[in-house]
Amino acid sequence: MTRISHNTAALMAVSLSSLMFGLEISSVPVILPTLERQLHADFAQMQWIMNAYTLACTSVLMAVGTLGDRFGRKRIFVIGLLLFGLTSLICGLASSAWTLVAARFLQGASGGAILICGTAILSHQFPAGRERARAFAVWGVVFGIGLGFGPLIGGAIVALSNWRWVFLVHVPLMVATLLPLLIGVRESRDPQAKKLDGVGIAALSLAVFGLVFYITQAPGLGLASTAAIGIAAVTVAGFVAFAWAEKTHPHPMFDFSVFKLRDFSGAMVGAMAMNFSFWPFIVYLPIYLEGVLGYGVFSAGACLFAYTLPALVMPPLAERLSLRYRAGRVIPAGLFAIGAGFLLMRFGGNAVQASWATLLPGLVLAGIGLGLTNTPVTNTTTGSVPGDRAGMASGMDMSARFISLSINIAIMGFILLAGVHSSLQDSLGGQIGTERLRGAAEKIAAGNLSALEDPQALPHGLVASDAVHAALAQGFDWVMLYAALGVWLLAALSLAIFNAGKRIGWVGSASRENGVRDH
Repeated sequence: MTRISHNTAALMAVSLSSLMFGLEISSVPVILPTLERQLHADFAQMQWIMNAYTLACTSVLMAVGTLGDRFGRKRIFVIGLLLFGLTSLICGLASSAWTLVAARFLQGASGGAILICGTAILSHQFPAGRERARAFAVWGVVFGIGLGFGPLIGGAIVALSNWRWVFLVHVPLMVATLLPLLIGVRESRDPQAKKLDGVGIAALSLAVFGLVFYITQAPGLGLASTAAIGIAAVTVAGFVAFAWAEKTHPHPMFDFSVFKLRDFSGAMVGAMAMNFSFWPFIVYLPIYLEGVLGYGVFSAGACLFAYTLPALVMPPLAERLSLRYRAGRVIPAGLFAIGAGFLLMRFGGNAVQASWATLLPGLVLAGIGLGLTNTPVTNTTTGSVPGDRAGMASGMDMSARFISLSINIAIMGFILLAGVHSSLQDSLGGQIGTERLRGAAEKIAAGNLSALEDPQALPHGLVASDAVHAALAQGFDWVMLYAALGVWLLAALSLAIFNAGKRIGWVGSASRENGVRDH
């Protein structure tokens, strides 16, 4: 086999793996209301079905990169791919919500492995020049197709078959990926690979898991309860241990000195801001579309497609704008557009005749904002540091995205539940007890309105009234406002950092050598 055909096979394998990873992120949210009904999942379990995947990705990103450097990227990629297929099979056969949560955690860990090793393989297989640019362009387009078309594909699968095939489809895709992987990918290692930062990885994973667990569980436990305080203490200890480990480790996975770079720091704020609002909201948007607007799963998937599609088509324009106006302006502008999109969605959701048409301008504008922000963030984080630190910068970028995504899935769920609970409290007064009220709020927030037909859930006749839909609408009104104001605050912070004082020392000169201007 010639070099070109080997490279073509390698590109095919890595691109197919990115398609699976993208589909798994964006196709699952649209089936969450279906999972809630068929697996009898409660609101917290639905959050964990998504968060288990992102938390596992966060936990393995840096570790897998180091393991691939030491033991072979192709070898780790093959192991990750086989595990992704196996865990997807387990997800598709799950008979309970907690089984699905556990399988999703393992699936996320293997997904993180194929994502990191796949990009490393492309970097080795296509070392420089036009061929490398073309390879990463193809990879990015296929990844974008998975993310952009995932909601539509997930909705279509549920409409034509059942939710299990949203996971089971990855088994034949894994088999199709394996053959070109074995044929085309050449094994590669880094002879200078550093020792695994095990303490830092464990401390960061514990801290993020603890924070998400606290946000989702503390309201039910009682914020002042011994259990909640204990969780908070473990979370704080995890963050402290992580900071200590990174300061003392000879080869840390997070080198805090790079934050002296204003381009790097501004882009990192952008990386967190995108996942502060856009991506966590995709978990809850299907509940709004089905619970408030009454759409079926396929129609909800079509609306989510309008939300994600602009992010697929905007990156080329974003790159041109970055070259002309600098990433330090484009990234905050994209974040501002995301926030404006959420305000438009909120306005459309409050319309007298709310529908997909009143939501569409906000959905599209938020997607445009993400498309303007995504690739400039990646290029700026890796391009603003010396070449030998680009891998670390990429790992920090991805970790920031997944950490902020995991935390904000939990925060948005907390706000949604609080808004629903507040509305029910106002409409019911003292008709039912605190526990029944909270239980009803959780069912409504999960979109399980049919479960409220049980007379034990709410007083008779309330489900037939507008109070339940009004409660869900208020919850989403709060979530959209939080997302808009939060991303605008981070946009302002990013802009301020990009326009701060001059860089100092080696970081400034290294940045200029890597093609990033002083602004």
